[in-house]
Amino acid sequence: MNQYVTGAVIKGLREKNNVTQLQLADKIGVSDKTISKWETGKGYPDITLLDPIANALSVSVAELISGNTVYNSNISANMLRSQFYVCPVCGNVIHGMGESVIHCHGVLLQPEEAEETDEDHKIFIEHVEDEYYVQIKHEMTKNHYISFIAAVSSDRMQMVKLYPEGDAQARFKINGVKKIYFYCNRSGLFSVTPAKN
Repeated sequence: MNQYVTGAVIKGLREKNNVTQLQLADKIGVSDKTISKWETGKGYPDITLLDPIANALSVSVAELISGNTVYNSNISANMLRSQFYVCPVCGNVIHGMGESVIHCHGVLLQPEEAEETDEDHKIFIEHVEDEYYVQIKHEMTKNHYISFIAAVSSDRMQMVKLYPEGDAQARFKINGVKKIYFYCNRSGLFSVTPAKN
C-alpha cells in the first residue's frame, strides 16, 4: 500500500476525542506501549486492527487511512447542499448531500465546484406543462461533451446521464426544483437557478 495509517493521525484523533493512550489501548485490546510506538513512528498497527481503531476514534477506516476526517454538519440531509464527485478516469458520477471521502480508480475525488454558465456553456430552460425542458448548446463529441444534467430541490435530485454523440437535453419534473446543474468533461460543473414563472 502506498498510503497507510500514520501515528500522527492516530495521535491527532485520540487527542481530539480526549482519549488517553491507555484508554485507546483498552478499547482495541493492545498495550499503551503499542499505542506509543505507533504515535512515535516506531511501528504500525496490524491491518486487522484498523476497524477497531476507527471505531474507537469515531471515524471510518477510509478516514483513518487517508487522514482526512469528515465533519458533516449537514445532519438534515438537505438536497440543496448536494455535492457532485466525478472520476477523471472512468467518468463515474457520485452524488452526496454533504462532505464525503470518495475514491474511484484509486483517486481521491474532490467535490466539483459549480460555476455560473458562460458563453461556451449556454443553458436554455423551457417550462412545458409540469416539466422543465433543459437544453444545453454544446458539442457532444467523444472528446468534449456534457456528462450529466441534474435538477435539485430541497427533498430530491433528478439526474440524467448523457453520452457523447447524443443530445445535451433532459426533462425534469418542476416540483420544487431550485437549481439545475450540468457537467462538461473539460470545463467542470455549472449551475443555474431556473426563473420562476
